[in-house]
Amino acid sequence: MKILVLEPYYGGSHKTFLDGLQFHLPFDFMLLTLPARKWKWRMRLAAPFYADKITTLFNETIIDAVFCSSFVDVATLRSLLPAPVNQLPFYTYFHENQFAYPVRKEDERDFHFGLTNLTTVLASDKVAFSTGYNMQTFLKGVEKILKMCPDMKLEGVMKKIEAKVSILNPGIDFSQIDNAAQSKRKSSRTPVIVWNHRWEHDKNPTDFFNTLFELDANASDFRLIVLGQSFRRKPQIFSVAQDKLKHKILHYGYVESRDEYARLLAQGDIVVSTARHEFYGISVIEAVRAGCIPLLPNSLSYPELFPAQYLYKKGDLFNKLQKALINPDKINDLHTKALTSRFSWLVLRKKYIAWLGNG
Repeated sequence: MKILVLEPYYGGSHKTFLDGLQFHLPFDFMLLTLPARKWKWRMRLAAPFYADKITTLFNETIIDAVFCSSFVDVATLRSLLPAPVNQLPFYTYFHENQFAYPVRKEDERDFHFGLTNLTTVLASDKVAFSTGYNMQTFLKGVEKILKMCPDMKLEGVMKKIEAKVSILNPGIDFSQIDNAAQSKRKSSRTPVIVWNHRWEHDKNPTDFFNTLFELDANASDFRLIVLGQSFRRKPQIFSVAQDKLKHKILHYGYVESRDEYARLLAQGDIVVSTARHEFYGISVIEAVRAGCIPLLPNSLSYPELFPAQYLYKKGDLFNKLQKALINPDKINDLHTKALTSRFSWLVLRKKYIAWLGNG
């Protein structure tokens, strides 16, 4: 089976996902990609950009199906493709949805991108969301925007959507993390807190670092590893924290090497999230696989990923983290695998084969 993959935002988690898809699934994938930048332009123009390329490719080789990320406007794309190309099965994968994607102020949200997501789902044959939270926020967003529409009621649209959507977690390759975790240091040492998220406002680093400042002022003993991708414009709190917590820091900054990333995760004892936005949570899952106890908000996608004992309510992070530092729970190899193995490609590949292979 030959599957044409369209990814106009080929970077970060989108790229990692497609790398895993190609490596673990028994299909012949052909990729048409664009670099991961200018996402609004990608959503607006990827469809006409790809249309002629797909038509030419279809005349040169066999294509059995088309696999798109949600940055592709599938409705527009199919309308621009001639028969029989537009009659191929189109599968769309949602790493995120534009109804719940974070904006600094709600009145800045451009609902046209959410509407593009809606028509993409209606024009796709099958749709998969990364988590139930991702899917439910999409469905709620659709319901909300349809109520805003003054005089065009789309009868039965929710039933049409629900008939074609499903949940498929992105698979994760744990091999490098497992290798690093085998050499994890003994636990008779100062607890190490890990942050391994993007350095952006939606990950709420201010609450995280303010909690650490308070712990430090209360003489709590800990060390700190800060990872995650940073950008030219990053929240000021990262520079402030690097100075105020310099006596606690073991590592501070992004690492290119996957092996080095895994090695640093394996030094951790507790991984913390303070996110205001999370459609999945790969970084937390990876840290848990490496041996860290998760401490996560009781919201977003996290309740799907981990049991309630690892979740905290709003305002309770300081108490939970302080307790974890004083009496840290230990997590062994069997426990980490029990918590994370269901997210591995080795487990999920069968679901993807069924989803893509059944037409």
